[in-house]
Amino acid sequence: MRWPALPPPNTLLPFEATVRHASMTAAARELHVTHGAVSRQIKNLEHALGVPLFERGTRSLRPTPQARQLAAVVRDALDQIDGAARQISRRAPAGPLTLSCEPTLLMRWLIPRLPDLTASVPDVTVHLSAGGGPVAFDRDGIDLAIRRDDFPFPAGAGATRLFAERIGPVCRPDLAPELIADGGVTGAVLLHSATRPGAWDDWRSRTGRTVVPAGQQTLEHFYLTLQAAVAGVGVAIAPYAVVRDDLARGQLVAPFGFVADGTSYHVLGPGQPGRDARVEALTSWLRARTAALGAGTDAGSIP
Repeated sequence: MRWPALPPPNTLLPFEATVRHASMTAAARELHVTHGAVSRQIKNLEHALGVPLFERGTRSLRPTPQARQLAAVVRDALDQIDGAARQISRRAPAGPLTLSCEPTLLMRWLIPRLPDLTASVPDVTVHLSAGGGPVAFDRDGIDLAIRRDDFPFPAGAGATRLFAERIGPVCRPDLAPELIADGGVTGAVLLHSATRPGAWDDWRSRTGRTVVPAGQQTLEHFYLTLQAAVAGVGVAIAPYAVVRDDLARGQLVAPFGFVADGTSYHVLGPGQPGRDARVEALTSWLRARTAALGAGTDAGSIP
């Protein structure tokens, strides 16, 4: 045999899935087999290797260091086989693509543009998932993710830059004259987001403008602070991408325009060879539609 130490090939898929999920039940569900079938294959693999691969507790299953090492190699091999198969296969991939996007950007920019996506890329069906921060493509079944680069991207992930993040104060048009004075924000209730608590300080440090608040209020998410701004509760620091439509409709104004905060948004993928052609089409659409988000730094301008 050419590979004398190769374990039984039919044990490798159940093994990799069990390590990834740390659960035979979850592995069985993913592979559409019974728990018993996965358990038998794991035992066959342990017998073939002559070592235990899991520490079994009453309600836990923990992969050993040797199991994690082997699973990483198996996963790489499966990725290469999958990529090669995609390159030579003529079958169209089935099912929708899962696109994960930060919640505020998803709600206020991406969802309103879904009709354009359907018309422009009719062969791509997208399942949207709200999420932020680190991405686990395999674990969560994510094909692409839109993320801001304020954390390290996963090792080996492919990243395509979309646009620079730009921030600025926004408020309801009728409130602007009384809240914006002497080159700064005066007498306004400052709206803060718990997800970006330093946004106002960041804007002040980058622009040198003064801020003299009449009060302050913190809400849990960015989209809540923006809704509060539209309702006239106060002034919010907003990323241009998520208020572009509000500016165009006249619901909000940005008296000082927007300034780059040093971060950018990217679309992330697993970075595997022979990617699904639909992934390329969706990435191209995102790049084209976000191009306008990199312009318009003048006060109150709407590109």
